[in-house]
Amino acid sequence: MHDDRSIVEHRLRRVLAERVRPAVRSLSVPLTVERWAAPGEPVPVAEGLAAPYGPAAAGEAWGPAWGTTWFRLGGRVPEEWAGRTVEAVLDLGFDRQMPGFQCEGLVYRPDGEAVKALNPRNDWVRIGDRVAGGEEVLLYVEASSNPILVDHAPTYEGDRLTARDHPLYRVERMDLTVFETEVWELVQDLEVLDSLMRGLGGDDARRHEILRALERSLDAVDLGDVAGTAARARTELADVLAAPANRSAHRISAVGHAHIDSAWLWPLRETVRKVARTSSNMVALMDDHPDFVFAMSQAQQLAWIKEHRPEVFAKVKKKIADGQFVPVGGMWVESDTNMVGGEAMARQFLYGKKFFLDEFGVETNEVWLPDSFGYTAAMPQLVKLSGSKWFLTQKISWSQVNRFPHHTFWWEGIDGTRVFTHFPPVDTYNSDLGGEQMAHAARNYREKGRGSRSLAPFGWGDGGGGPTREMLARARRLRDLEGSPRVTVEKPSEFFAKAEAEYPDAPVWAGELYLELHRGTYTSQAKTKQGNRHSESLLREAELWAATAAVRVPGYAYPQAELERIWKTVLLHQFHDILPGSSIAWVHREARETYARVRAELESITVGAQRALAGRGEETLVFNAAPHGRRSVPAGGAAPSPARTTAPVTATARDDGGFELANGHLRIVVDGRGLVVSAYDVAARRESVAPGLAANLLQIHPDFPNMWDAWDIDEFYRHNVTDLTDLDALALTASSDDLATVTVSRSFGGSGSTVTQRLTLRSGARVLDIETDVDWRETEKFLKAAFPLDVKAARSAAETQFGHVERATHTNTSWEAAKFEICAHRWIQVEEPGWGAAVVNDSTYGHDVTRDMRPDGGQTTTVRLSLLRAPRYPDPETDQGTHRLRFALAPGATITDAVREGHWINLPERTVTGASGAPVAPLLTVDDDRVVVEAVKLAEDASGDVVVRLYESAGGRASGTLTPGFRTASITETDLLERPLPGAPAHEPDGAGGLALELRPFQILTLRLARA
Repeated sequence: MHDDRSIVEHRLRRVLAERVRPAVRSLSVPLTVERWAAPGEPVPVAEGLAAPYGPAAAGEAWGPAWGTTWFRLGGRVPEEWAGRTVEAVLDLGFDRQMPGFQCEGLVYRPDGEAVKALNPRNDWVRIGDRVAGGEEVLLYVEASSNPILVDHAPTYEGDRLTARDHPLYRVERMDLTVFETEVWELVQDLEVLDSLMRGLGGDDARRHEILRALERSLDAVDLGDVAGTAARARTELADVLAAPANRSAHRISAVGHAHIDSAWLWPLRETVRKVARTSSNMVALMDDHPDFVFAMSQAQQLAWIKEHRPEVFAKVKKKIADGQFVPVGGMWVESDTNMVGGEAMARQFLYGKKFFLDEFGVETNEVWLPDSFGYTAAMPQLVKLSGSKWFLTQKISWSQVNRFPHHTFWWEGIDGTRVFTHFPPVDTYNSDLGGEQMAHAARNYREKGRGSRSLAPFGWGDGGGGPTREMLARARRLRDLEGSPRVTVEKPSEFFAKAEAEYPDAPVWAGELYLELHRGTYTSQAKTKQGNRHSESLLREAELWAATAAVRVPGYAYPQAELERIWKTVLLHQFHDILPGSSIAWVHREARETYARVRAELESITVGAQRALAGRGEETLVFNAAPHGRRSVPAGGAAPSPARTTAPVTATARDDGGFELANGHLRIVVDGRGLVVSAYDVAARRESVAPGLAANLLQIHPDFPNMWDAWDIDEFYRHNVTDLTDLDALALTASSDDLATVTVSRSFGGSGSTVTQRLTLRSGARVLDIETDVDWRETEKFLKAAFPLDVKAARSAAETQFGHVERATHTNTSWEAAKFEICAHRWIQVEEPGWGAAVVNDSTYGHDVTRDMRPDGGQTTTVRLSLLRAPRYPDPETDQGTHRLRFALAPGATITDAVREGHWINLPERTVTGASGAPVAPLLTVDDDRVVVEAVKLAEDASGDVVVRLYESAGGRASGTLTPGFRTASITETDLLERPLPGAPAHEPDGAGGLALELRPFQILTLRLARA
């Protein structure tokens, strides 16, 4: 037989595009169109409905960037359409090649009820199935003219303050139409079989069987009367659509989903509207399809609907009760997981799961993070402690170098906790359930022979409106179809329960799920990252001192509501396109403003609590919020300002114009270039800086990745580097027994960038503090601070949530080589047996660690901090302006030393004057430095119980005693939601009121102390 496949396939494409799809709507009449452009920001629905509308028409331009235009649409169903199915087609000017990322609309009835959204591939509104002739139609559309910002080119359209005011869109169509159901069903038949056929091999008999059926169906269609012959054409396809799937066919659990970034190429306020639109779509789709299941993560988004669209929320709540609308994820937002602090990650689960429980009575079991840029190795323990059982991600399929070896596996965290994890082989979280995608999922699935099922999240995200009726039509046809995986629309929990039951001995992946892409997100938008870190530290302080005051000071009211509100604000800004720095300028401008307000509020809470604790008098008290004591001030307590008991600091000028600083612990040499050429550990008699090299060396690289400007740094950036050694000024600017400071100033680049660094050695300190002020005016450049250390380190240890992760310093395999940029929180440490060093920071996350062999046979391990970037997309002014960054070199530091110094630089002492002078005893103490108190607060249920969260920080077993500074009635081990932890041992205080602790490596322990 001659091969005419390409002819038939081409015929099918043309007939579908030019005859069959257009025939879905056989008749049409235009609606009358009026419009009103809302001035400024969006207005309440009632105001939009009552606005003064003016005449308009299809074909007119509308909508400046970020504007809102209200349309009023009126019409009458023609008498001759009586008994037909009628829909309104409302095309705002969509680009149908993009499912989202452009204009959108939400349709309302005259009474203000939201009907459904308008999206590029979902632009219809059902008027009725058997309408009455002459029926009046009146609809309102709230349309948002969001600019299209997906070109990966610099643009100022990403902020309403800089965007142009010319119209972006043109209304294409506003019509009433007759919807031909049989033609629509024919379209679905043809598309499903075409897509399935293309996913089969050229020598597969099933492919040819489908091809001939399609050919017969096309022969049966009268192109002049598609509606009249659609049923006949469908009959020709009935047999191939009825053939059942093979017994061993892969099974796909299709879960309705609409991944909506809480901010990205649009501001937060637009996401509020996006989630209302998509939720309205989903509720409407559920009404028509009782078997449809839609999963929605991010408690914040549901909270927005509750606040801003209560009528939509009421419908959502009913569908949740019916089991169709399924909350998943259990987190406040789909956050970044690399940079979020330990306690903040715990609060993501606390507030996320608490919202779902309080509002819907739903305990979420699936952690749902399809799009975050890599996943911390601390996550499995947090998942388990939140009361969740399963984890889902998709993003690892984006890795550039190594293909991840599993799709279903047990993920083991740094403490040994394992969580059952799935990585959908469909390789998208926006599936359309097309046959080619389903075939790819089945082929790609790596657990064949052991497991038989995977999950496919389907639906248009980010303003695309979620799943569509066309997708559900595909799912129905693919439920049991030869040549296809079996597709079943069901809840994520149903998939996970079946997958775990059939594959309990799935392989184990230990450690982080490192994304071999988007490494620049550890650094982009430095002020957003600094705002996050500082807010996390300020929240710790505010809760600690407020809890202490609530227990100790009669009449002091713990600010529960304020703290919860602030926490939720900080958690929102940890979303995986805000904290990573990959959103438009508007988002980061607002983030900076928000962090400033958060700081002011938390400072007020902290100062108020400390004043209540300090009493009144003439003395000065020093408060220490860090988990380790310092300068005779206990951890979590306050004491009179201590007198210096350590050796004085000396500062000596050198012949080369530099200086030598010493304090009995460290001897620092700053040469005439302003570089640290020696950092000598006196006790260990050990030099930190590698021979012939200099530490605190600022370096500039070109930074122009192949794509994804704010997201990526590509390894080739290292091919070119400029050391900043030219000097504007070098001076000893402070010198006393307590401290000495050398100030270094430099200019660099062609745009007038400057940097001033203050290198300070304090009495008793075991670190060299470096405060760096940068006026950054570079474009597409990368600023690093290098510390070449004389240490033979086989690995680096980088702080992560509730512990640290170790990474090889070599590049033996492609897995290690791909980690050329890594994330660390407050510290990164390298060591050889017997000696190590650390670099600590107060707001930096990106780092790299490399090793080189020297001619003398020694190894240099270079630790570099990534300070600033200057990508131009999506924010063309990323990081431009002034920055203050703090970091410190800690020669001789062990892991425990690094933990201590990392907390100290992030939690500076606070001094309260006019105090009584009486010390403030800590609310509780722990007698082992390896056991770190992460949080002290009052319980969320307003019971007055004290909640403390601790963890083992060194990676080994720890024993110690926790001693409360108040009488306790009971001590209960809890989960992250402060509920008794099932199976946890009873905790009984010893005779002295202390509680013996036994912690596993990196174990997180949350205790609830009821006050007697």
